[in-house]
Amino acid sequence: MSLHQRLRAATAAAHENLERSLDWEARVATLDGYRVLLARFRGFHAVYEPAIGAALGDEAFFAPRRRLARLDADLRHLGATSDPDALPGPPAPALADPASAIGALYVLEGSTLGGQMIGRRIAALHGFDAETGCGYYLAHGRRTGAMWAAFRARLDALAEGPDAEAAAIAAAEATFDALRLWLCRMDCTAGVSA
Repeated sequence: MSLHQRLRAATAAAHENLERSLDWEARVATLDGYRVLLARFRGFHAVYEPAIGAALGDEAFFAPRRRLARLDADLRHLGATSDPDALPGPPAPALADPASAIGALYVLEGSTLGGQMIGRRIAALHGFDAETGCGYYLAHGRRTGAMWAAFRARLDALAEGPDAEAAAIAAAEATFDALRLWLCRMDCTAGVSA
């Protein structure tokens, strides 16, 4: 099996737990719910993107995968008046090396695949597109498949041995768990105003 396949198998339970707990359809059914969800994602990305970028050490590869600016644009379109930098975020992850960065990025980059389906649902509900309120979910648009293939190639090329694989898997599991805990907190409306 490739590292991608082993990583997917190792994180399947954490991924399913996130999807089961999130109930995204109910959250995006209203504009207020959608705004709050985006603000929570914004707080998460504001903490995780810099940590991943620093540990990965390859901005040319990572830059097109950053989604913080898309979240800011979506929140502005939805009328959020809060300073995006003032929105709360989870604790920063401890990513010690490129392998752990790739593991964390596996979660964020993988979300662009399901995000295409979620984005189409949000577009149908609220009339948004990638330029007007749905940029985060529609992320890479038609390039999603190519971006994912490039990420998988990078992941599968991680040939530093079993320690690197273990670090990638541990970071991916921890990122799924952190994302679930962060998105599903009860105080999820704190810091979001329209």
